[in-house]
Formats: sequence, C-alpha cells, structure tokens
Amino acid sequence: MKKMLLALGATMTLTTAMAWPDKTVTIVVPFPPGGSTDMIARTLQPKLQEKFGGTFVIDNKPGATGTIGATLVTRAAPDGHTLFVSSLGPYVIAPHLTKVTYDATKDFDYITVAVQAPNVLVVPAASPHKSMADVMAFQKANPGKMTFASSGNGSSDHLTAELYWQQTGTSGVHVPYKGGGPVMTDLLGNQVDSSFMNINTAMPQIKAGKLRALSITSAKRSALLPDVPTLDELGIKDANVYSWQAVAAPKGIPADLKNKLQAAIKDALNDPAIKPKLLDLGFEIVANTPEEFTKFQAAEFARWQKLITARNIKAD
Repeated sequence: MKKMLLALGATMTLTTAMAWPDKTVTIVVPFPPGGSTDMIARTLQPKLQEKFGGTFVIDNKPGATGTIGATLVTRAAPDGHTLFVSSLGPYVIAPHLTKVTYDATKDFDYITVAVQAPNVLVVPAASPHKSMADVMAFQKANPGKMTFASSGNGSSDHLTAELYWQQTGTSGVHVPYKGGGPVMTDLLGNQVDSSFMNINTAMPQIKAGKLRALSITSAKRSALLPDVPTLDELGIKDANVYSWQAVAAPKGIPADLKNKLQAAIKDALNDPAIKPKLLDLGFEIVANTPEEFTKFQAAEFARWQKLITARNIKAD
C-alpha cells in the first residue's frame, strides 16, 4: 500500500510538472520598474514565455528593501506559477538587518543566480585621489574623514565599504542615501568623496570622464575596465563582492520543473541577442544550478551575517 501511494505521488508530481503552466505565471520583482533587477526579469520574461508557452507577467512589489515581495512569494502556492526575481538583499542581507516574516534559508526553492556584477570604487573626476594608493595614504593620515556614499544602510555598496575598512584597518564616514540616484548626483557635484558603486550604474559616468574608477571588487579585472585593479591585486584579501540577481520560487516546486526553469534561464541569458548586451552593461552570466545556488546562498547568508554583526550595522 505504501509503495502504491509513493508511486501515485510521484506520478501526480510528474503530471503537474508536465502540465505547467496551466495558468498565468507571475514573476514577482520586489523593486520598482527600471532598476537592474527589473531589467533582468523583463529580459527573461519573453524568453520563458516563448520556451514554455502560457502567459508570464511581471508584478513589481517594492517596499521594505525587497522583503514585501519576498514575503508574498513565500506565501504563494509552490506550483511553479509564482517566481521571484530579486537582487541579493532579500535573500542574504535583509534578514540580518530587520525582522522579516520569512526564513531565507528554508522558504525558497533556489533556481539560479542569473547574473552578477562587481562594485567599483569611484571618485569624482576632480578628486585629488588618482589611485588606491592615494586613497589609502589619505585614510591613514586622516582617519574617519573620507566620505563613502551608499544607496542606503545595509546596501551592497555600504557593506562593501564596511568590508574594505575591516580588511584594511581603515575608517571612513558612511553617508547613506535613499537610492543610487542621489548618490550619483552628489558624487558628480563633489558633495561626497567616493562610493563603491555598482559597475552597471557607474560605467556611463566613467566613460563620460565624470567619475574615476580606482578599484573593482571582482575576482579578476573587468573587460570594461581593464586598467582598473582588483582589491585582491592591491593586497586587500577576502573583499570580492558582487551584486547579483537570482530566480527563486516558493519552497516545494517539483524538482524537474526547477531544473527545466534553470536550463531555460541559462539558454536565455546566453542567447546571442541578449548576452552581449548584458556583458556591455557590466553583468557576468552565472546561470548556476539549483544545487549550486543553494550552497551559494548559504555561504553569502553566513558571510554578510558575520560582517553585519562584527561591524554593528543597523538598518536605520
């Protein structure tokens, strides 16, 4: 009897996956339209619709640093008709900064990290700092004086600065803003000294000669900035940082569907009509497996928890 029930359950799971999608698939994006995460979701949406048929729609649910959208997803049915495209915040940072109503380690099925992009330490073109050597010398001679702007407390650019200070034994003044737009405005206006800005955001102003890139947080140099050294090259270890966008679902979707989604997303990102555009924007294609993403999420979750605790970082 037990064997019959197990066989019946397996057949029902397989049938469910084979019939998918039998209704609209909602792709929840926990941020407003127009940002990097929204762009990745809108890049994937037509390709998934083309691959699987049916209707795929984007549903932007911004608020509370992405945790409102994350909560909605974890409460949805695990039938594959709700997907979550988010940056790293709700997955590995926000749970350490604020009270969330979901468990990031248990309430998602992790499908794939779609793309990642490093941060770049930039200064205004008029800055006296021409290199990281200049920055380090200034910081050591003037501890706690150089300002580092970020898009908010607990953001990737803020945590990168905190990690940099921790690894170098230096200090700076964190200047949090409500988003990347005001950071850029004040950087260009010489109101702040520097920012560990995401390469996607920084590249247009670097190309225009309005910002100077001094170092990059990737494991190796970027093809977009071949003359800019990595922090690792400069002797600053364990400071590789990437912002990343990833796809997940409510915990419990069929395993074969999870794998099919990962394969379809990988194909979409490597499409000759899409991949060059993403690379030109500074993204690196990841498209790892559900197993790899699950391990990566656990490692990132622990890494940022350790830093946030050690540096006593607060959400407000």
